[in-house]
Order: sequence, then structure tokens, then C-alpha cells
Amino acid sequence: MKLFLSAALVCASAAFAQQGGITGSVVDGAGASIAHAQVKLSLEGRAPDQETQSGDNGGFSFANVAAGAYRLSISAKGFAAKTVAGELAAGQSLELPPTALVIDTVATEVNVTQTQVEVAEAQIKVQEKQRLLGVVPNFFTSYDPAAAPLNARQKLELSAKAWFDPSSFVIGGIIAGVWQAENTHKGFGQGAQGYAKRYGASFADYGTMLLLDKVVTTSLFKQDPRYFYRGTGSTRSRALYAISRTFVCRGDNKKDQFCYSSLINRFGTGFVTNYYYPAADRDPTGTILRNSVIGLGFDAAEHLFQEFVAKKITRKRH
Repeated sequence: MKLFLSAALVCASAAFAQQGGITGSVVDGAGASIAHAQVKLSLEGRAPDQETQSGDNGGFSFANVAAGAYRLSISAKGFAAKTVAGELAAGQSLELPPTALVIDTVATEVNVTQTQVEVAEAQIKVQEKQRLLGVVPNFFTSYDPAAAPLNARQKLELSAKAWFDPSSFVIGGIIAGVWQAENTHKGFGQGAQGYAKRYGASFADYGTMLLLDKVVTTSLFKQDPRYFYRGTGSTRSRALYAISRTFVCRGDNKKDQFCYSSLINRFGTGFVTNYYYPAADRDPTGTILRNSVIGLGFDAAEHLFQEFVAKKITRKRH
């Protein structure tokens, strides 16, 4: 019995003498230590796999490793995994050079998407190229049914570009000339001075309408100032859609809603711009209200024009 135990002890000592150790460290591309990296040691089926984590200094070690081929699998969050393979001699204490992990390109991939403001800005650039017959701005019509809503700044910028477009100065001059010829708003008088006053009133009238209708009220009620072209369906359904846009508009939430902004502007603009004209030529309240109601009819006609005609004569449309 004693002889058997002695033999077993000798064999165990011999086997233990065949085992060695593996030490190493984990660093990044710049040589900085990577703590808590997962390190797995595989011995090709000769013994169970062992696992450990690198310390704060990036170091790791395995003791009592059987001689023969080995494979180290090293991984860390944010880094690409790496495998190191080699051969461990009997009783060898192997110290590996630092294992450098590279940043995982998949883990660090950034999904860059445009914000709603950026999308709307790009769409506005397209709208600013829309001109009837290549001359008159058609900025407030969207041919994209899924267009992003505009914020207050974008509504103001689009309105300002329409207001100060060269064609606005020309049209304002023509209107002032007609008023001058017909002696409309007599309080302005005649001659160059009278024409200048009529021109100023016409220009300010248009600008006020744009600011109130396209910026102030739409921002207040969070509604979109644009006409959204439909272009599909029967002629009757498209006509009904166009006429309905007089009372229904798209909200900034992209849902149809009662168009408070347009209706308030239709009645409010007349009262504001009335003060641009001589006191003797100002319309009484009744006239303003009547003209506002008539104006609703003109709005419906404009929408019908946009739905059936404007697209055909709009140049530089994308």
C-alpha cells in the first residue's frame, strides 16, 4: 500500500512539474491599460477552459496551465475581440507581450440622422426655386405630402424672401401706378409724392399680410402656412380638397385641423392695414368685414389655381 501511495505521489508531482503559467496585459491602441477585459484560456480539450478579467493595470495571469497548445480569447466593451495562440512548454512560465485591442468600428458607429429642422431647411431650399412662369414666387406650396413642418424662424425667413423678392417690388409698383391713375386713396394726392405713398402702402400691406398670415398666427396656433398639393384622385375630389383648405390646414403635428390662423388673419389684416391709408379713405368696419368674407372666396380660388394650374407653369420645380 505504501508503495502504491508513493508511486501516485511521484506521478502527481511529475504532472504538476509539467504545468506552467501564462501572464500578460491588455492595452488599447495608444498603449493605455484596459481594465476588466474578459480573458478566456482554452487548452484544445486537454483541460477545462479558464476565464479571468484584467486588473486595473490591464494585467492578467493563469496558473497551473498544462503544457501544449493554448488559445487566449480577449474581449472588452467598445473594442474588437482578439485571439492569441501559442505553445506552452512543460513547466514554462510564459510572459506575453501586451495585447493591443483596436476600437470596434461596429460598436462606435454613429447613426447620423437629420433633425426635423434640418430636413425642413433642405425642403425650403427646393420651395424657394418654385416660381410661376419662372418669375413670380410660389414659395408657399409644397409638392411633398410628407414635408417636415416649419419652425417660427423658417416661417419668417420664407415670408421675408417672398416679401423682398424683386417681383414684389415690381408688382407693388404696378399696383401703385393703377391706384395713381384711378386716383384711389385720394388723400395721398398726385405726383411723385402721391405715387410714393401709394407704393409704400401697397408694399407694407403685402408684408403685413405675409407676417400675420404666414408667421404670427401660424406660429401661435402651430399650423403650417403652406398649401399641400394633392394631385391625385378625381377632379371633383381634388376640387373639394382645394376649397376645403380655406378652412382646414395642416398643423405642425402633420394632422389636418381647423385653420384658425388663416381665418383670423383674413379678418385681422384688414383692420391693421386700414391704418396705412389716409383717414378719409379708410374703410369702415362693415366694409372690412365684407371684404374679408369676399377674401375667403379668393382664397378658395387661389387653392383651386394651385391644385390644377400652378404646378404646370411653375419653373425650377424639383
